[in-house]
Amino acid sequence: MSSPSSANVEWLARSQAAVWHPCTQMQHHANPHQPQHLPLVPVARGAGVWLYDFDGGRFLDGISSWWTNLFGHANPRINAALKAQLESLEHVMLAGFTHQPVVELSERLSALTGGTLGHAFYASDGASATEIALKMSFHYWRNRGRPEKSEFLCLAGSYHGETVGALAVTDVAIFKDAYAPLVRSAAHVLPAPDQRLAEPGETPADVARRAAAALAAWLDEHGPRTAALIVEPLVQGAAGMAMYDPEYLRLARQLCDQHEVHLICDEIAVGCGRTGTFFAHEQAEIDGRPIRPDLLCLSKGISGGYLPLSIVLCRDEIYAAFLDDSVARAFLHSHSYTGNPLACRAALATLDIFREDDILTVNRQKAQKIAAMLAPLAAHPRVRHLRQRGMIAAFDVLTDDPHFSRRFYRAALDHEALLRPIGNTVYLMPPYIIDDAGIAHLGRAIEAALAASLA
Repeated sequence: MSSPSSANVEWLARSQAAVWHPCTQMQHHANPHQPQHLPLVPVARGAGVWLYDFDGGRFLDGISSWWTNLFGHANPRINAALKAQLESLEHVMLAGFTHQPVVELSERLSALTGGTLGHAFYASDGASATEIALKMSFHYWRNRGRPEKSEFLCLAGSYHGETVGALAVTDVAIFKDAYAPLVRSAAHVLPAPDQRLAEPGETPADVARRAAAALAAWLDEHGPRTAALIVEPLVQGAAGMAMYDPEYLRLARQLCDQHEVHLICDEIAVGCGRTGTFFAHEQAEIDGRPIRPDLLCLSKGISGGYLPLSIVLCRDEIYAAFLDDSVARAFLHSHSYTGNPLACRAALATLDIFREDDILTVNRQKAQKIAAMLAPLAAHPRVRHLRQRGMIAAFDVLTDDPHFSRRFYRAALDHEALLRPIGNTVYLMPPYIIDDAGIAHLGRAIEAALAASLA
């Protein structure tokens, strides 16, 4: 990166003095002469796929600002919807009250599941949605007179959030180990269906069936005590964009039905069109129809990347189990900004863009262009497992450098691109409005950053 201007320097200094950044070793921002140094990037404004600093420098947001931004920064249609909402209602408590945006959003999301998931519960972030889904499942079985079904199951390498409750079903050591004494343990099924684990001659579907056989064996023994299985459909993000065949979801749905176990689909990162369908789980079918989970978690892109919002959709059977004169049998979870009208309005504007612009069709075309841009990397001697699922693309880099991800990140910034590898995995998850020029720009940045970080 070039030397920062006085405005950039001011905001960098003020941020370092006052802000504690998330999932960040702040020492890495303190000394620019250390190899593990990560530059703080001051952002003055955003426009479309670009972020701009106070000096006019720009960076193409190749990861959608932590996978949230779908239709670009300062999108005029979402902006207009929020401005209109501000004139009528900014917030009201949802306990005992309701409002138009939350009703309309709940109805439209249910319709996107074919009405299978009929009720929506609201929170602010993905980890909270995970905890809500786990609590709903646990409390459902207790209300149904089956308190022994109280254990949870997740996949090896899973990530479902970093709050104490969500860490129970997160299997990424760097997030979990420090807080292990606080965490209620859950079981982790091995092997995961990660297609990179294919043995010679195996297809991704073969890997999925082998992993599902391990799930079946586990449920045969532990099913009577298991409340729910939680999965990230098709792509396990924090595991290094581990992708797997829809066959695993199809078999998992059947096994959960067989053993009376809830299937929770965590679509926080992979929902809202990221994998080619609006919900990733729709790519798994039984008898020609998409499978449906019992509980579905949404966040990140559902508000277009504008405002904190998460949603848990559930089957009517689960909702009905909480209906009673006793408050103790009600679902006991809340926060002050549940169902905030502004966040719901941003989500409605996001859904409008999907419908009006036929985004899923457009995304399939853009995904093909991204694939063509990345295709030459398959011949790179240090690149392995080039893979893609819709608008998510990734590859692994062979290197022993413990600082590879930081070197790549810095080099990408030098070439006007925001790309943050997960370990040795480089991935793309750009806003859906990216055009041909933006795709080409990311291709050049990846090529240059890869060369610089492996030099």
